[in-house]
Amino acid sequence: MAGKGYLRGQEPDIQSAIFLAAVCGQTYIQFTNKEDGLFLVPRTYSLVGEFSAKAYDNRPERFGFIIASEQSIILAFRGSGSAVDWVSDFIAQQTPYRPVKNAGLTHKGFTDIYMSARDDVFSLLNQLEPNRPLFITGHSLGGSLATLAALDIARNTAFTAPIVYTFGAPRVGDPKFVQTYNYSVPTHWRFQNEFDIVPHLPPLVYQSPKTKGNYFYLHVKGEVLRAFKMGSVSSNHILSSYFNDLAKEQPEVAAALCAEPPGWCPAIDP
Repeated sequence: MAGKGYLRGQEPDIQSAIFLAAVCGQTYIQFTNKEDGLFLVPRTYSLVGEFSAKAYDNRPERFGFIIASEQSIILAFRGSGSAVDWVSDFIAQQTPYRPVKNAGLTHKGFTDIYMSARDDVFSLLNQLEPNRPLFITGHSLGGSLATLAALDIARNTAFTAPIVYTFGAPRVGDPKFVQTYNYSVPTHWRFQNEFDIVPHLPPLVYQSPKTKGNYFYLHVKGEVLRAFKMGSVSSNHILSSYFNDLAKEQPEVAAALCAEPPGWCPAIDP
């Protein structure tokens, strides 16, 4: 059930979104299982490899993985799993986006994390032939890392047309970055709950208390607006809330998708 029929790139497909949100959920399981990083892989997929990145304290943490089936490849980035990650989230002064020349400025905290994982991500991608679509996904901080990776991959690998699905992602870069991204990455669907505060960060104009400089932020293309209230600021943002909102739209699809292996999807509310 988790094969070709669930992943499409021509429009914001709810089946694809449900499936990829569930994949994102496993990046948190991977991080939570400190000892061995074990997580569940959906049926018909196999693990290509996992990667780590360094957050603010410069210690490597598991930050995601690549899985593949005969039909598609998925690169998934984890969101904020520790207080350290959130410190990095708020280092919101900007830095040049180094992977692509003249591509504008991006959030320093997010960019530092992505650049620390870049070599491992590219090493895994280089093991794969570009004869299948590559989906890149992430929730929260993971959505920003997915965005940073997508432009890099589109411009610097044989996977020139990645398909990106993000959930509750913050803004990543300045207008020049967004212009370059929107031109270079053909498909990006950015699922955003209007009651989720994180997609409204950093603000459109951010003044750094450290540098006193003003930094300008825009979202990349592809907004898919959702609207759900879960009773708290954090509940409006967490991945399981996004997953349940999408699952309610196609409950039979979600139930079938989550049936094997048991427990690999976030819990579906009745």
